[in-house]
Amino acid sequence: MQLIEYAKCSTCKKAKKWLDTKEISYEERPIREENPSVSEIKEWHKRSGLPLKRFFNTSGNLYKEMCLKDKLPTMNEEEQYQLLASDGMLVKRPILVTDETVLVGFKEAEWEEALNAGVEESE
Repeated sequence: MQLIEYAKCSTCKKAKKWLDTKEISYEERPIREENPSVSEIKEWHKRSGLPLKRFFNTSGNLYKEMCLKDKLPTMNEEEQYQLLASDGMLVKRPILVTDETVLVGFKEAEWEEALNAGVEESE
């Protein structure tokens, strides 16, 4: 499983601590240095079952500077994928990519449910 994260992000730190406490192994991928590609974002979006808007870091400075709150509703899906792939700081994080699912942002109950389901299925 892969954890796409930003080292200075407090939510990412919480997610890593949670995974470590649960002794769940993962591979870290720094989002700033290894920005997700359009094809990765498309795949994650499809597998997550979430609206594409959930992949945007709406609390980030870049999102605000680019006035994306107003621009996103007028953009088509392909344009949004291209935008997300243009800069990792636009992407909500952490993103946990497993064989079963893709989790965006860290909500402990959501991760607990998704990862426990995966563990039970593989046993």
